[in-house]
Amino acid sequence: MEVRATAKYVRVQPRKVRIIADEIRGKYAGHAAALLHHHTSKGAKSLRKVLISAMANAAENHGLAPETLKITVIMVDEGPRLKRMIAKAMGRGARILKKTSHITVVVEDVEPEAVVKPHGAKAKPRPTFAVKGGGPKPPTKPDETVPPPVEEPAKPKPEPIEEPATEAEAPVEAAPVPAEATPVEASDAPEEDGSAVAEKEENA
Repeated sequence: MEVRATAKYVRVQPRKVRIIADEIRGKYAGHAAALLHHHTSKGAKSLRKVLISAMANAAENHGLAPETLKITVIMVDEGPRLKRMIAKAMGRGARILKKTSHITVVVEDVEPEAVVKPHGAKAKPRPTFAVKGGGPKPPTKPDETVPPPVEEPAKPKPEPIEEPATEAEAPVEAAPVPAEATPVEASDAPEEDGSAVAEKEENA
C-alpha cells in the first residue's frame, strides 16, 4: 500500500532538494529520517518534515508499522518564483528570483528483509593477553567441548603375604617352672592338723 505526503511553497531551491533526495531514494523510511536529521543542508530539514508526515499518515490512517515503510518515490517540483529587485549603479536595477518547491514523498509497505550474516561466518573469539608480573591470572572458563575426565575406580590393595618364621626369628618359649620352686606364701598354704605336725617332729 502506498501512502504519500506533500509540502507546497517551501522556500528552498528545487535543485538543492533534488541532490539530497537522490541519496535517500529507495531506503527504509526510518533509516532515511535518521540520515536527514544529521544533514547540514537546508533542503534536508524540509525533506525530513515531509518524510515524517508520510510515515505518520501510514501509521494513523492505515495502521502500518513504521519499520516496514520504504521510500519509493520522491518528487521535487518547482513552485512560483518570488520576484524582487535590488538597486545597481547608475540608477539601474537587477532582478532577484526567489524559488519555491513542491515536495512529494511516497512510502510503501514492504516485508522486512531477513538479516543474513556474510558467508555464515561465526564471530571470532577475542584474544586474551597474558598478565605481566606476579598479578593474579584471569579466570579461565572450562572448555565445554572437551568431556570431563572419567575417574577410574580405586583398586583394592593386595593383602600382605605372611612368610614362615625362621629358627632365628622363632619366638622362644619360656621354660616351665616346677611347682616345688614356687614359694608358697603363708596365706596360701593349707592349714595342717596337730597330728600331722607331731609326726614330722618325730621323723626329724
